Amino acid sequence: MPDDEQTRRSSLNPVTDEDIPNAEVSPMSSETLPATSITPTTAAAPVAARAAEIASDASAPNVVFDVRDLNVFYGAFKAVRDVNLSVHKHEITAFIGPSGCGKSTVLRCFDRMNDLIESARVEGQVLYHGVDLYDPRIDPVEVRKRIGMVFQKPNPFPKSIYDNIAFGPKISGSKENLDDVVEKALRQAALWDEVKDRLKKSAMGLSGGQQQRLCIARAIAVEPEVILMDEPCSALDPIATARIEDLMQELKSEYTILIVTHNMQQAARVSDRTAFFTTEVNPESDTRTGMLVEFDSTNTIFSAPSDERTENYVTGRFG
Repeated sequence: MPDDEQTRRSSLNPVTDEDIPNAEVSPMSSETLPATSITPTTAAAPVAARAAEIASDASAPNVVFDVRDLNVFYGAFKAVRDVNLSVHKHEITAFIGPSGCGKSTVLRCFDRMNDLIESARVEGQVLYHGVDLYDPRIDPVEVRKRIGMVFQKPNPFPKSIYDNIAFGPKISGSKENLDDVVEKALRQAALWDEVKDRLKKSAMGLSGGQQQRLCIARAIAVEPEVILMDEPCSALDPIATARIEDLMQELKSEYTILIVTHNMQQAARVSDRTAFFTTEVNPESDTRTGMLVEFDSTNTIFSAPSDERTENYVTGRFG
């Protein structure tokens, strides 16, 4: 993608009202859109302090995402509250925390995948280079061209290896030579040497680790700026996991990566910054709402966290 900020903004132009009904995934209704004004956060003091830092840092040229007072609901249920963080260019940002704390829910806000859940709605702002991704005029399909996603379980298409990679560029109308696109993506995903002699064979015949790298190659074939990874190694053996981790380190020179992981050691090994989420229990309904406790450099989170809850989690006292 072009590095020039103005070029990127202009290429993510809001669609017109006439275009919205024809979008592949319709935008959220006006009732569910975030307010234009930002209400003060009610998060715990460390998060509120971090939000102030983010506000002053958001104008920095290397900030890709600036998340402000993000709340996510499923119907009347508030799944996640008061998330404030910034994601920086060419870094790996990890989301850690116990099950059910909203890590994946927050991750899906970055490419508007939650739009596909009928009851989901989002409050607050997710700014991508200063553009609010939840502006009603923004086309979510266009968002997903720039922000790719790799899921927990490898999900190759029941097609050939070649067709898996070529699918995205083909439907997006790419004018590049597809053979070159496929080779480049597979090389970036450290898979080319293993599959170059069987590109026309089914992707379903690959091992689990190879399938996951194929899915990464498929995501980067359309040249996004950001790659979201939702527990990409949870179904893989240690050797395949190590390959994916090495690959992430190689890819961050060209892409910005966000990863959800239950593996704290993995977060410590691969990420530059880490966000720790936990849950709070509503005593009246016995429901649990996810919340961001602390967001800082990975070294700080694992060696000198500012919140006792973070220290308890990373040292294994709970979670």
